[in-house]
Amino acid sequence: METGKVVAEAEELPKAIVRRVVKDTLSRCSPEDSDIIIHKDALLAFSESARIFIHYLTATANDICKESKRQTMNAGDVFKALEDIEFPEFVGPLKVSLNEFKRKNGGKKEGSSPNKEVQKKRKTGGKSTPKKGDTGEK
Repeated sequence: METGKVVAEAEELPKAIVRRVVKDTLSRCSPEDSDIIIHKDALLAFSESARIFIHYLTATANDICKESKRQTMNAGDVFKALEDIEFPEFVGPLKVSLNEFKRKNGGKKEGSSPNKEVQKKRKTGGKSTPKKGDTGEK
């Protein structure tokens, strides 16, 4: 176990994912150096930098959300936060990526609704559950 570990384990980014992102990015930057070795300290530095960036972006997006007198943060708040913290060049690619993700995964959310309804009926023995304030008696 490392001494002086400040970050809670729940806040750490998965090391395997950080390593994969770094290696993929480096291989795209210099395809001729496919056997790039990344020191453990460098991976830790990437991970900590990403974690701090996420915290900063989240706090800024949260401020934007509160200024709008809303409690639910949305993608627009994140886009505006990126501009506020002076990373406007990220907004375009992020919007493209988000739209692509929605396109690929859009049907999954709608397709899961009937499954949840079937699971509810199984749990209640096929009976519909009474609504709030309804005793279920006739």
